[in-house]
Amino acid sequence: MKETITTKWLSDLAFEAEVDGHKIYMDSSMEHGGKNTGPRPKPLMMIALAGCTGMDVAAILKKMKVNFEEFSVEVEGDITEDHPKRFEEMKVIYRLKGKDINRKNVEKAVNLSATRYCGVSANYEKAFPITHEIIIEEE
Repeated sequence: MKETITTKWLSDLAFEAEVDGHKIYMDSSMEHGGKNTGPRPKPLMMIALAGCTGMDVAAILKKMKVNFEEFSVEVEGDITEDHPKRFEEMKVIYRLKGKDINRKNVEKAVNLSATRYCGVSANYEKAFPITHEIIIEEE
């Protein structure tokens, strides 16, 4: 299977990417010559990881019949100071809120995403370590 995206220069440092008919805008900060009209590429990498693992975990928990009221995925990334600035590591924080959420099921879902299903995670782990944290808030 081959994935293809198209990225088009708009002006200055602003670009528009199109994926399956969906448009995503990227730009640089004003201090680096952009106009801050969209996110930068590295945070989009973090979004890709959060979306990939989040979809996995939500689907797995649904199959396990684990009910939750709220679910969010936060990604923290440590970036090198020297060029090329790259990620040294990422931490994925899963936050769930609900009644009687079984932690072991959530841990299993996160582990399955990290080791079997999330292709973004599998690609990134070849370049830097990824750690995970689970926070469950009882309702």
